[in-house]
Amino acid sequence: MEIFEHDLLIVGGGAAGLRAAIAAREHVDDVGIISKVNVLRSHSVTAQGGISAPLGNTGEGVDDSWRVHFEDTVRGGDGLVDHDACEILTKGASGTVLELDNMGVPFNRTEDGRLDQRPFGGHSLPRSLYAADRTGHGITYALYGENVRLDNAVYNEFFLLDLVADGARVNGLTAYNMKSGEVVGFRGKSVVLATGGCTQAFAHTTSGAASTGDGLGIAMRNGIPLEDMEFIQFHPTGLPGSGILISEAARGEGGYLINDDGERFMKRYDPEKMELSSRDRVVRGMQREIERGKGIDGEDYLHLDLTHLSRRTLEEKLPTISQIAEDFAKVDPSERPIPVRPTAHYCMGGIPVTLNGRVKGSSWGNTWDNLFAAGEAACLSVHGANRLGTNSLLEAVVFGKRIGAVAGRTAEEGSFGKLPRETLNQQEKYLTELREKDGTVRLGEIKSRLRELTWNKCGVFRNQSDLEEANDEIYELRRTFSEELTLDDRGCKFNTELRSALELRNLLEFVPAVLLGAYKRTESRGAHYREDYPEKDDGNWAVHSYVVRTNEGRYGVDYRPVRNDTGRGTTDEGGE
Repeated sequence: MEIFEHDLLIVGGGAAGLRAAIAAREHVDDVGIISKVNVLRSHSVTAQGGISAPLGNTGEGVDDSWRVHFEDTVRGGDGLVDHDACEILTKGASGTVLELDNMGVPFNRTEDGRLDQRPFGGHSLPRSLYAADRTGHGITYALYGENVRLDNAVYNEFFLLDLVADGARVNGLTAYNMKSGEVVGFRGKSVVLATGGCTQAFAHTTSGAASTGDGLGIAMRNGIPLEDMEFIQFHPTGLPGSGILISEAARGEGGYLINDDGERFMKRYDPEKMELSSRDRVVRGMQREIERGKGIDGEDYLHLDLTHLSRRTLEEKLPTISQIAEDFAKVDPSERPIPVRPTAHYCMGGIPVTLNGRVKGSSWGNTWDNLFAAGEAACLSVHGANRLGTNSLLEAVVFGKRIGAVAGRTAEEGSFGKLPRETLNQQEKYLTELREKDGTVRLGEIKSRLRELTWNKCGVFRNQSDLEEANDEIYELRRTFSEELTLDDRGCKFNTELRSALELRNLLEFVPAVLLGAYKRTESRGAHYREDYPEKDDGNWAVHSYVVRTNEGRYGVDYRPVRNDTGRGTTDEGGE
């Protein structure tokens, strides 16, 4: 069994992980990036709409600033944004996008050469810098190129199995090498989890197949709590069936949402901002239209109308959206509206971390010595209860840089710990047992039941009865996976069914945190909407939830207050 050794280990090859690796090289010379897919297939590549920064480039009289961006983000987060983290995000935005520009990201420009910016929902000013509608692609490729220049080691198609920890210190990790079929070890002086999102837990999602919340599942198994997991963002515009994202950029460029009557129905739900209202409001408006029978031809989707936009706009600013509509919906958006419906899109919650990304323990005030998390896998509470569009790429890069620097310094000052062979042997034994299971229930059946459960009982609208049933059913699914699963592929090399089983194991670890958090939060706030508690309750619920798995395999929840102070953590080592 092979053991690899690097000063810093980064799990995940998306924007957050790649930016962290670049920043860490200022402190250590040896960085290893571990990814279960080729890093250029990480989900960051699919981000379409843009990255926010308060440059104020759209014309004279536009007076944008980090404070205005901060206020928009806090307002959009509906009372759960931690102000100190948001201050770091918005103060760092402009410098971050200029760094990306210098790295070669092909941002669109105005006729006089400035970086162009377009409107996005929840932002009071045009703030989204964009590379047509392929912004994530441009950013990820630029960051990857910089990692190639720095000669950082990249391990593609290695699946994270578990952390190897000694108390509050992590010595490394174990992984499944999908190419060789072997269990391998990675020893590091510090570790960053940048494992991405988790919305493959839902039947309808914009996320790719790899967004299975692996870091969240592993956190739960290691006694690490998850924060604010009830806040799952549903994007207004995914294609029916596939869930493929039709970026908010389409509405930013002037697209209309219309119902079966041809009516721009958002005038009923937010007459001032209409289609550029915050995502939670747009989604609830769409879902209500569908439930009142105003879906197109009575079906569960509506229309996104771009037919009034010029062909130049479609070709220069929305080329990917146009191609997706033609390829997957058989619609030419210059001539016919695109069918769209709400789909699960983003997790505002995740692994709780300090302002420098250091992972928090299950006890108040405790942190891991050398374990960090970044990107969508982490919860810095910069998005609160509802993320504004284009703030996700910004968080990944701003905090990826910050966290990578601190993790690099930690590794520089640290030493290697033990990675016992027995640990690898235990993981090898588990994989063998998993491959050889001969129960009666196939993998796809359990995953389908799980995804339908979350969608039907913890989706856009929630209530006590559904959540009670869901909290009971999730434990039955966990038992079924453990006792009745069977796999068809008994091989070791490139066993994609085995990988799917490992992903499902992680889904079944963290989904109870989503369900329990939603059940306990008896109010409506941001992306969490309870039909039986439709009002926001700041008196009782202006708090962050922390769900932890007990030794008995059940889940408990605790709460901490929102931090409403600013001016903390604006230096590299602040806010610990």
